[in-house]
Amino acid sequence: MQGRKYILVFNLVLSLLVTSSSWAGSQQGGEPQFSIEQIATLTKKVEKTMAAKGVRIFIIGRNGRPVEDLPRGVKYTHVAFGVYSKIKTDDGRIIPGYAFYNLYQDEENGAKSKLVTDYAIDFLAGIYEPKVGIVIPTAELQKRLLSFIGTAEYESLHNPEYSVMANPYNAKYQNCTEYVLDVLNASIYKTVDTQQLKLSATDYFKAHDIHVSPFKTLLGSMFVPGVRKDDHVGQIKTATYTTIATYLQSFNLAQEVMTIEM
Repeated sequence: MQGRKYILVFNLVLSLLVTSSSWAGSQQGGEPQFSIEQIATLTKKVEKTMAAKGVRIFIIGRNGRPVEDLPRGVKYTHVAFGVYSKIKTDDGRIIPGYAFYNLYQDEENGAKSKLVTDYAIDFLAGIYEPKVGIVIPTAELQKRLLSFIGTAEYESLHNPEYSVMANPYNAKYQNCTEYVLDVLNASIYKTVDTQQLKLSATDYFKAHDIHVSPFKTLLGSMFVPGVRKDDHVGQIKTATYTTIATYLQSFNLAQEVMTIEM
């Protein structure tokens, strides 16, 4: 009976840990939920829609976890930049398309992250919902982003210390949405000075309140790499796709915000 009690307690703790960390969804891989044909359909729709609008750079959000695992108000678990590029195919051809510039949680060490450039099929392969969110910056902001993304200065904004609930108002940890925010602000304010970027975020950017029970967060931070909260004082706040879209809209820096479905 005592052994069974320990097993029940262990299972409860395990379920809490999985729930508290799994909403991150900011990893490169993921268990496929849709066929390659379905992913290709969504991929073509995204690329054709952006190309028809003449978009050079856009912000994209996709959901890499079950909807029921997401905190209230979080629509997408991963955010990245789509950048119009010349893409080399496996057979050596050069074709126009969109490359996706990401900060991904490291698969081997969840407390670290890495910068990765991939393409639409790979980017969307592990989605849990057949849709993406798109924010199209204004033409001027696209121009600034286009000259910045992929440069050494762009890479200098990367903080490899990862937390799924990173506080966007300080530089202790970083997740994919905070990195996107940092890149946007670096382009808007024409600086890569971290202190200035964090002051600008504090003054003008409204982060999302994450409501996770203290017990669950404590267990996650103890046992799951990438779940940390020591960069927060009081309420846990983090950047999300929605807060980034709202931020750009509020300062007239978004040309359009839209959803594209399979």
